[in-house]
Amino acid sequence: MSERYDIGVECCEELEVHTGVVNAARAGLPDENSMQDLAELFKMFGDTTRIRILFALFESEMCVCDLAETLGMTQSAISHQLRLLKASGLVGARRQGKSVFYSLADAHVRTIMAQGWEHITE
Repeated sequence: MSERYDIGVECCEELEVHTGVVNAARAGLPDENSMQDLAELFKMFGDTTRIRILFALFESEMCVCDLAETLGMTQSAISHQLRLLKASGLVGARRQGKSVFYSLADAHVRTIMAQGWEHITE
């Protein structure tokens, strides 16, 4: 006998575990540390300021001053978010004289952003 809960999700009327499917799913699960790393990566996309910074960097590399002006924010606020984005490997930086220019770390970041945007605008 299975318990049914009315939580807006349809559930099976009878409890029947499909062992082959369960075993295949378990075999495909990454290890716990890898899943934690992926969850941390996706947390970086959970803040609109960081998303705005990433979209701004789609156009070209920018320094903190440029990003602050583009987004109408303080340099301090931008720097804080850039520090998190850089630590997570989503942006890279290069020094030129007294300026530091930030850019998307690689094509994967652009792909993640583009696919996320496509998903919400379908």
